[in-house]
Amino acid sequence: MDKRAAIAIGMGAGALWAVAVVWGAQKAGLAFMTPLVGVPLAFAPVGLVMALMIGRLAQRRFFDDAIIDGDDFTPGSPPWVDQRVLSNTAEQALLALLIWPFVALTMGGQVAVVLGLAFALARLAFWIGYHLAPPLRAFGFAATFYTTVLAGVWSLAIWL
Repeated sequence: MDKRAAIAIGMGAGALWAVAVVWGAQKAGLAFMTPLVGVPLAFAPVGLVMALMIGRLAQRRFFDDAIIDGDDFTPGSPPWVDQRVLSNTAEQALLALLIWPFVALTMGGQVAVVLGLAFALARLAFWIGYHLAPPLRAFGFAATFYTTVLAGVWSLAIWL
């Protein structure tokens, strides 16, 4: 199987994940949670995963004389990968910050909390996949992006 096909499979799995998360969060019978409570709780796992990423980069810098002074990472090196993962995670978190409050308002804060937990798991898959396997990286990216977008579109459909 070529790389493009493997990545397409990862993206397809991410799309299935998105449907399972958004649909499952609504059908799970979770207790209603107001958006005022749910949205901050939803972003806690996001922040914790980002803290892990930042901590890992700091650890890499501290123990590597070539980058301890803040020099650029060598393209393709493990710290370079970690920096790219952190940058993409910040972009995905910003997208979530713009969409999840509307989702919580429309579907309930409990759905936003599920989105936050799913985001954290998908970002960990993206991070590990970026280091080990393109299909897992594709899954992690798609599982984060598609879930946020699907939740936003689903909320808009409910709203209208």
